[in-house]
Amino acid sequence: MPPDERLAVFEAQRPRLLRLAYRMLGSLSEAEDVVQEAWPRWAAVNGGIEMPAAYLTRIVTRLCLDQLKSARARREEYVGPWLPEPLVQQAGEEAIADDVTLTLMMAMERLSPLERAAFLLHDIFGTPLTEVAAVLEREPAAVRQLASRARRHVREARPRYDLSPESASDLVRAFHEASTKGDIKALSGILADQVTIFSDGGGNVLAFRNVVRGMDRVLRLFQGLARKAAYRPQLLRIVMIDGLPGFVSIDRGAALQTTALEVRDGKITALYIVRNPDKLRHVEAMLAEGSDGRIAGTEPKRLVR
Repeated sequence: MPPDERLAVFEAQRPRLLRLAYRMLGSLSEAEDVVQEAWPRWAAVNGGIEMPAAYLTRIVTRLCLDQLKSARARREEYVGPWLPEPLVQQAGEEAIADDVTLTLMMAMERLSPLERAAFLLHDIFGTPLTEVAAVLEREPAAVRQLASRARRHVREARPRYDLSPESASDLVRAFHEASTKGDIKALSGILADQVTIFSDGGGNVLAFRNVVRGMDRVLRLFQGLARKAAYRPQLLRIVMIDGLPGFVSIDRGAALQTTALEVRDGKITALYIVRNPDKLRHVEAMLAEGSDGRIAGTEPKRLVR
């Protein structure tokens, strides 16, 4: 395969490879690094490859499996709850070509690396079982068991949202307004009894060190924040965050943050707040560039050739 054709094949596969690496790792920056690392391996292949997409999938998946070993060790030392780096999708952009939500990504954290890979490749990316077995270097029967176990673990977290864009936007605005003011009555009407807050500051900025559970605690928290706040949070943009309705804001302490809302039966059941600046660089870039029809985190780095 001529070098130019090899590069063209790689660039055509890059968006899919980035999605796969991000779903495996939960980090846009690490996903970009993995795909970047896959390039020289692909460029060095001798001879023709009958199925370039499958071959590149194998390279990226194996790199991700290696990366997960160190990533899991780092998360054991992480300050406060760990959340995936938010994949922000602006209004009017075409939906991301898989049905993985932030809720499902959180559920996948309970899977072993091999279970996660088998589930993503087979159930999400539609890779035939025989190809998954080749990627993971396992027998098809073993891969079938891996995918089956993973499916059972994440069954309750599979997407079940039917909010229209208008309803999602209305709910986001209502929540932001009520939480900013500490409006207990309004919040009580849109929060589920067992609502949960996950707040990821990574030890870099102020955030809730522990998961906050239950409506009473959540109401008291927002009421207290509104009472003490010297700065009124500013809503910057309503977006979709990993398939969930949400928003980007400048919040207390003048810190940039994303907030994703998990919604079931019309009530907010979970809030996923990312304040860690290390995880918001793509969001900062999106805001700096303005709305240009791109999904944050899918713009390629320049290839080192």
